[in-house]
Amino acid sequence: MAETELCAIYVDTGTTNSRVWLLHGDEILAKADAHIGVRDTAKDGSPARLRSTLRELIEKVRAEAAEAKPVCVAASGMITSSLGLAEVPHLVAPVGITELASAIQSHEFSDVTDLPVLLVPGVKSGQMPCDLATVAEADLMRGEETLCVGLAMMGLAETPATVLSLGSHWKAIRLDAQGRIAASVTSLSGELVYAAQTQTILASAVPHERLATVNFDWLEAGMRQQRRAGLARALFCVRLLEQSKQGSAEDRLSFLIGAFIAADLDALLRNEVLSDSVLLVGSGGLAAAWRHALAQVEIQSQVVTGEDSERALLAGLRNIISIALHH
Repeated sequence: MAETELCAIYVDTGTTNSRVWLLHGDEILAKADAHIGVRDTAKDGSPARLRSTLRELIEKVRAEAAEAKPVCVAASGMITSSLGLAEVPHLVAPVGITELASAIQSHEFSDVTDLPVLLVPGVKSGQMPCDLATVAEADLMRGEETLCVGLAMMGLAETPATVLSLGSHWKAIRLDAQGRIAASVTSLSGELVYAAQTQTILASAVPHERLATVNFDWLEAGMRQQRRAGLARALFCVRLLEQSKQGSAEDRLSFLIGAFIAADLDALLRNEVLSDSVLLVGSGGLAAAWRHALAQVEIQSQVVTGEDSERALLAGLRNIISIALHH
């Protein structure tokens, strides 16, 4: 079946969210989402809530585009992990679209949908399982591989390049000259920023929402403090600034995020992960903050908008399963 004629349902399930689209070719006929992800499976000790949510989202998009006749559900992301619908083994980098299409698994989940469900594997680099001697080179991804395929196909990523995804985890992904995923490095920074905002003594010092507008002077001050005294001390400085009534809550959040960015950026530079051009997949103040920090070390960057990121994810997923169905 030609990719332009394919009618299918596409699913992206992450740590905290699930998104579902019904497409004919590249035309979006319906979409739905919910704040349910594999973290809820971990919390509940059961996938029941995730599975019922996916069933509801799939039924919703089919009801909104009742004339459409999807032939399958294609899914990537954490839905292919042990906390999702079924665990699909990671492929070992380097990995491109051909390898991903060849490793797709087809499953039946009658409690979720009557359609066959095609699961796209994630990618691992380094040695996994790892040990103390090999953990530094080890890394995993689920979902970003599909996004990277789409970014390369849409011409948004001019390879070789580095894609820096700024989600709940900050993940730097190296694409080789053939557009394949060569390696990745992941930190927990996205979750840690949110935890510092909401679950520590800094909760009264900064907004609990995402950074809307960056104060670049405060961002740079946070970066300098992290480099001078370490991340933990830089975070306590946010408390000291609050007690001294310095800056606004938004200013102090710029300082806090600057500290996290400096910690990750310097490690990525030391390990030569970043190329001369970086594609930032994120939005709002966080992407602007990273772009400012990269410019300081003379690395060019481009921000992929949320709309383009969604288009790239769907293009990647659609083309991967088209190859799989064709063979």
